[in-house]
Amino acid sequence: MKKFIGAALLAALALVSLSLRPVLAQDAPPSRLDQVIKSGKLRVCMTGDYKPFTYYRADQTFEGMDVELAQLLAKSLGVEAQFVKTTWTNLMNDFIAQCDIAMGGVSITLDRAKKASFSAATMVDGKAPVVRCADKEKFRNFDMIDQPGTRAIVNPGGTNERFARARYKRATLTLHPDNVTIFQQIVDGRADVMVTDASETMWQAKLHPELCPVNPEQPLQFAEKAYLLPRGDVAFKEYVDTWLHLAKSTGEYQQVFDKWLK
Repeated sequence: MKKFIGAALLAALALVSLSLRPVLAQDAPPSRLDQVIKSGKLRVCMTGDYKPFTYYRADQTFEGMDVELAQLLAKSLGVEAQFVKTTWTNLMNDFIAQCDIAMGGVSITLDRAKKASFSAATMVDGKAPVVRCADKEKFRNFDMIDQPGTRAIVNPGGTNERFARARYKRATLTLHPDNVTIFQQIVDGRADVMVTDASETMWQAKLHPELCPVNPEQPLQFAEKAYLLPRGDVAFKEYVDTWLHLAKSTGEYQQVFDKWLK
C-alpha cells in the first residue's frame, strides 16, 4: 500500500510539474507569421477602387499608399507582396479564404471585428461629403444636404453605404457600383453629393477641380483605418503592429503618407 501511495504521489507531482513548466515556443499555436515566411509570399487583399490607398490599373497592377506600405511590410519579412483583388462586398470572405492581410483604406468596424482582427490604427478618418464646388454654399452641412431633391450617391458594400442608409432621411439615395467612376457622376451633374472618408474627398478634389469637400476637418463621425488580420493570431498581429510602430517612428510611414495624401 505504501508503494502504491508513493507511486501515486510521484505521478501527481509529475502532473503538477508539467502544468507549471514554462510555455515553450514549440507549444504555441501555429501562426500566419510562420506560414508567410515559409511560403515567401504575403497575400494582400485589396479592392483596387479607393484612391489614394489602392487603385487597380489597366495593366492589372496596383498602385497607392497602402500598396507601397504592403510592399514595405513584405520586405521586412523577407518575402514578396502578392496582391489579391477583391470588392468591398466580398472583402471579408475573400480575406478569410485567400489572404494573410487586407489593406487599402479598410475602416475599423464592429461587424468586421466579429470575424477578423485589426492592426493598430493607421490613421483617423471620419466621413465627409464631397459636392460640386458650385454647390458648396448650398450644401454647407449635412442638414442642408439631407433635403428633398438632393441626389445622393454611394458605392455599395462598405462603410459608405452603411453610413448613407443610416443617416439619409429625406435625400434620394442611388447606388453606383464603381467607386472609381462615382465621382464623375457628381462632376457631370448626375448626382449632387457623396459621403465618403474625408481623406478620399480631399484626394478626389485634387483629381477633379470641380469638386469640393465639405468640412473634411470636422468629420460627420469618428472612424479609424487599420489593416485586417486573422482573428486570434497574436504573433502575427504583434509583428504587424511592431513594424507599423517602427515605420511611424523612423519616418518611413510618413514619407509614403506625404507622397499620396499631401
